[in-house]
Amino acid sequence: MDIVYIEGLKVETVIGIYDWEREIRQTVCLDIEMATDIQQAAAAEDIDSTLNYKTVSDRLISFIETSEFLLVETMAEEIAQIVLDEFGVRWLKLKLGKPGAVPMARDVGVIIERGERF
Repeated sequence: MDIVYIEGLKVETVIGIYDWEREIRQTVCLDIEMATDIQQAAAAEDIDSTLNYKTVSDRLISFIETSEFLLVETMAEEIAQIVLDEFGVRWLKLKLGKPGAVPMARDVGVIIERGERF
């Protein structure tokens, strides 16, 4: 199993349960590891033969920027489903943080794994 990853992807969105949070945009930050096989792409040096982290990033940025969620848990599940369904990923690990949500903490959020490792 090989891993293609995206680390520190910051996107502004509407997220939170409090009324004041529903009126502003806040930054969420995600790290994602996605299981794939890079051997064919490496041998051919062909971007179309691999999981393109730019394409995944663009899709997730578009989704997050245009969505609104109450909970980071819901957002994490939706992100995971997009990656699994649209990019043929069989396993992923996603860390979704909401920096600034707790004043004395650098970051808070959730880490989920979905799919099966191979």
